[in-house]
Amino acid sequence: MENVATNIELLYEKAKNYTETSIELFRLNAIDKTADVVSSLFARLILIMVVAMFTLFINIALSLFIGSLLGATYLGFLIVSGIYLVLSIIIYNYNEKLIKIPLTNLVISKLLKTKIRASNDSNENENNEIL
Repeated sequence: MENVATNIELLYEKAKNYTETSIELFRLNAIDKTADVVSSLFARLILIMVVAMFTLFINIALSLFIGSLLGATYLGFLIVSGIYLVLSIIIYNYNEKLIKIPLTNLVISKLLKTKIRASNDSNENENNEIL
């Protein structure tokens, strides 16, 4: 009878350790994926900010150039603003296709990257064992 109780205690301890380890592994995987997604989005945000500054100065220069050709600076700014109005209407109409779907795909690919990498590693190990 004492032997059964000892086995049950050992089984309980192993189950408890397994559960704690699984929870810790899940927590670390969640942290890794979150950090990967946040850092990727942050890097893209910085790139977008730099491109926005470049675009701003190019647009100012283009507006001044068009204004000097037309003889009135405000006309250059008006024309460039009109171009951006048309562009914003196009983006608004195709928002789903141009912004939402690519951004969703980016986040999903970042979240699933670890699983893909792990499956590739296991495939390489299997190929090495065959050779």
